[in-house]
Amino acid sequence: MKQDMILILDLGSEQNPQIAREIRALGVYTEIHPHDISQEALAALPNVKGIILNGGPNRVVDGVEIDAGAHVYGAGIPVCCADHKGGKPWPADEGQRKKALEDFVFGACHAQANWNMENFIADQVELIRRQVGDKKVLLALSGGVDSSVVAALLIKAVGSQLTCVHVNHGLLRKGEPEQVVKVFREEMGANLIYVDAVDRFLDKLAGVSDPERKRKIIGAEFIRVFEEEARKLEDISFLGQGTIYPDIIESGTKTVKAVKSHHNVGGLPEDLRFELVEPLKMLFKDEVRACGKALGLPDSMVYRQPFPGPGLGVRCLGAITRDRLEAVRESDAILREEFQKNGLAGKVWQYFTIIPDVKSVGVRDNRRADEWPVILRAVNTVDAMTATVEDVPFALLQHITERITHEVKGVNRVLYDLTPKPTGTIEWE
Repeated sequence: MKQDMILILDLGSEQNPQIAREIRALGVYTEIHPHDISQEALAALPNVKGIILNGGPNRVVDGVEIDAGAHVYGAGIPVCCADHKGGKPWPADEGQRKKALEDFVFGACHAQANWNMENFIADQVELIRRQVGDKKVLLALSGGVDSSVVAALLIKAVGSQLTCVHVNHGLLRKGEPEQVVKVFREEMGANLIYVDAVDRFLDKLAGVSDPERKRKIIGAEFIRVFEEEARKLEDISFLGQGTIYPDIIESGTKTVKAVKSHHNVGGLPEDLRFELVEPLKMLFKDEVRACGKALGLPDSMVYRQPFPGPGLGVRCLGAITRDRLEAVRESDAILREEFQKNGLAGKVWQYFTIIPDVKSVGVRDNRRADEWPVILRAVNTVDAMTATVEDVPFALLQHITERITHEVKGVNRVLYDLTPKPTGTIEWE
């Protein structure tokens, strides 16, 4: 079933993603495209029922106020000008804005509310099968939300034509490599190659304390391992990627400066020539999660917290040692378990432990013991640009401290990071 579409043309508004999300919340599919979309590209978009020209503070480019082409205005499709060429801006009040969007989408455009996850999955399965045919697809499966949902969608679409490669670099949280194997190989029947590269990564990282060097080593080594596994396989034509809509938006448009570049298994050698399959590239993060739920993935994967690419490598501060890395992993597991039991898992955006490369004096078995401190971090944020600290009940902090200091080898103190962003950042490295 083909969904009706409302097209947003970017004329410099910073509200575009918000408006797109609000239209999708009405049950109507929407996409954001450049203001200078060609006549051919516009004609190729399916079921466009209305066009929003969304102006804003960035609509003057190189001293010239940008505008859509005459073919947009003359396409015979209802056009709404928001804060552009005399058009009214969207109301700041959420209720009023919803009413204005409903009036345009359903009143002027007569769009049908047929955007839902079941229809999306059905459409993507059809598109993937058409793109891939009888050829093979390779996917780097980290266990993160995006790669897991892509894997589940590709399994549904092409089954055994997909090969997943899970590289365990030793920097994942407790139980995550095992869960990837259980869910995808045992429960979903995927062709899964599990690569135990723990020693390889930790040997490369030995003695390296600079955070950026650690990141580069981890990223480069991952590419090498993935490349080695890819070369062992025959007749791979496609590379699956978990690119999602915010990645594309954040990478910048002609009127919006890039927030950050996203490469998604980027940096692969040019001689590994694959065509990309990116079935999630038009979904926002909450929609990716809804897709994962609809595909039957467990909540522990679908609602997995944001996790840095270098994993625990940037939470074991300074030069990584195996014993301190294990202490980070075990203390993190205790924190997650206690937040889950006490109703904080779904309330707090991100929570984790950190162990710095310092020791303090303590008492263990009535003797002096020089051991590490564990730092607890629990923050809430909307956009990760700013963050507030969760007010965790003191009794729970005491209980977590009791568990960590008695159950995690080499730890004698627990500290709680009270610093918001700014001045702190969410991660420590």
